[in-house]
Amino acid sequence: MRDTEAAARTLGIALQPLEARNVDDLEQAFSRAAAERADAFITFAHGFAFVHRRRIAGLAAHHRLPAMYGWREYADVGGLMTYGPNVTATLRRAASYVDRVIKGADPADLPVEQPTKFELVINMKTAKTIGLDIPPTVLARADEVIE
Repeated sequence: MRDTEAAARTLGIALQPLEARNVDDLEQAFSRAAAERADAFITFAHGFAFVHRRRIAGLAAHHRLPAMYGWREYADVGGLMTYGPNVTATLRRAASYVDRVIKGADPADLPVEQPTKFELVINMKTAKTIGLDIPPTVLARADEVIE
């Protein structure tokens, strides 16, 4: 969040953090964002948001908020745009670590790895639903465009 706040300040963008601790808080958070005339929405890749991704994507579309997410699975359930690590590739790497530990490797001796495959996915159905035109230059950079 600190990095996002710093980037926003550099770009002259005001952030309106929305907190949701449970599913009931989601509707209130999106209603508040709409009432405060938020221009867009971004969610970070974490467990709560991932579990409730369908609801979050639906609320963003309902409130006509262009939204960006951290995992492609959001675009699969109606999220507008995602950019982040490929979860399948990351889990495959994690499986190799499990295999090494099962075979006797000390976890403390295993190197820490960062994701290496990132992907941009754009859901054009959602873009049309909220009345957003995605520039062709952005579409050309996408790894996948959902029609």
